[in-house]
Amino acid sequence: MGNITENGQRRLRDNPNLVVESVQDCDCEGAEILTQYAVLGRYDFVMLADARDNDAVARLSLEMSHRIGMHVETLPAIALNTLSDLDGDSTDTDLVTAEAPEGEWRLPESDPE
Repeated sequence: MGNITENGQRRLRDNPNLVVESVQDCDCEGAEILTQYAVLGRYDFVMLADARDNDAVARLSLEMSHRIGMHVETLPAIALNTLSDLDGDSTDTDLVTAEAPEGEWRLPESDPE
């Protein structure tokens, strides 16, 4: 998640495609930005990245901060099925996963037993 700095605002005025171009030109080994969104609220942008480890995503964050002029807050995410694997007592039925329907997000309905 990121907020544009004053310097970044000046850069964006000069080049409205700065964010898109910066992401396309970024070559950070071990990490890549999968998608990006401009958002309203506390942050200006949200970017979803895939990285092999925290070091790689830290390099990607620094690179984006420098290229765009942005304060970046990085939040590592852990897949829910990975969390269930950490608990030795859990079984595959303890966690319900589902693909998100296109265009709409909903929690999967539980099976009444």
